[in-house]
Amino acid sequence: MFQRTQNINLSPIKTIELLASKIPDVISLAQGIPSFDTPEIVKRAAIKALNRGVVAKYSLAYGLYELREAIEQKLAEDGMYYDFEKEIIAIAGSIEGITASLISIIEPEKNEIIIFSPDYTSYSEAIKVAGGKPVFVNLTEPAYSQRDDWKIDFNDLKAKINSRTAAIMFSNPNNPTGAIFTKDDLLKIAELAAGANALLISDEVYKDFLYAEIGKEKMFSLAQIPELRKKVIRIFSFSKAYSMAGWRIGFLHSDEENINEILKVHDSLVTCAPVIAQHAAMAALDFGGAEITKFVSEFKNRREIILNYLSELSDFFECQSPLGSYYVFPKIKFKPKQKIVLDALTQRQIDSPSWQVVLDLLYGAKVAVVPGQAFGPAGENHIRLSFGRSRKDIEQGMARIIKYLKQ
Repeated sequence: MFQRTQNINLSPIKTIELLASKIPDVISLAQGIPSFDTPEIVKRAAIKALNRGVVAKYSLAYGLYELREAIEQKLAEDGMYYDFEKEIIAIAGSIEGITASLISIIEPEKNEIIIFSPDYTSYSEAIKVAGGKPVFVNLTEPAYSQRDDWKIDFNDLKAKINSRTAAIMFSNPNNPTGAIFTKDDLLKIAELAAGANALLISDEVYKDFLYAEIGKEKMFSLAQIPELRKKVIRIFSFSKAYSMAGWRIGFLHSDEENINEILKVHDSLVTCAPVIAQHAAMAALDFGGAEITKFVSEFKNRREIILNYLSELSDFFECQSPLGSYYVFPKIKFKPKQKIVLDALTQRQIDSPSWQVVLDLLYGAKVAVVPGQAFGPAGENHIRLSFGRSRKDIEQGMARIIKYLKQ
């Protein structure tokens, strides 16, 4: 029993949160949940739908007609044209849509999924769940003395892509680095994918969190190119942009041929996205734009706060300012004060230099952050901190880290 899951691990983010939950008075800058509550207008729409008695039954597997029509309109505003009846699915959060997409495309002879490193920690495990093989392509680390960013190593990508490659999957803006891939780089990825007859899975959960004009100028989606519609599966979640993580709602879109296959898996996994959440998502799309603007403004301020604290820790970390998302990904320049030994099973899963620094900060400073190792081999010797948390948590958490490291 359980042989299939032996090579699948609990997300390191969840592991650190579980460890933190057993320590009194811990401040978490780990999990990427926005500190804001769901906007009132979204909650009122859900309550109204509940009181109307329209949330107790399943929707179509695709999702509610009205929601998909609203999604189609929003996509068209961004230069993406997809038929709400045949090319859009409401999903139970981005990871469900990603997993359903992976299961639909992975085959015995074409089972490799290329993912970048650093990139979102759950990608590799979702690939394994789908019966595939994750293949890491490293991003090139920036020169911290200059205003630089993480970039795709195209030599590594060319070396890794082959006839067994089913898809290239990436987050843009990138989680955990906050990097934004340029239009030219995305087109290069698409060209290489075409040569291997591979699909492209673009996870754009953080597309609304862009800082400085350069970030806004860089943001581009391959789904905007009509010639690529058969090759691109684009994922979006309401969790971050509308502070709706617990509602488990998002959407994906692609060409009808791809959607037909993804829908079969989606129906088998969840039947349909939560109906009450679909009603809430409609309100978010129709009325939530002003809330996103407020969130972005506040996150921009919090980004400056956390970067100022990190500048006080220049002997311990070096870091660049992220253009997108709400994470910083500083490089570690020190050795931990103490070596933490946990139970044997947990220790096997977390034995790496960045994990030792994270455990040192957790048990020494009582602050939870995420080890860079969680984001693939190129993430090692880094940690991820979220400035999506409240100002109070950021200020108190960073003050604790400074006090602990400088003692």
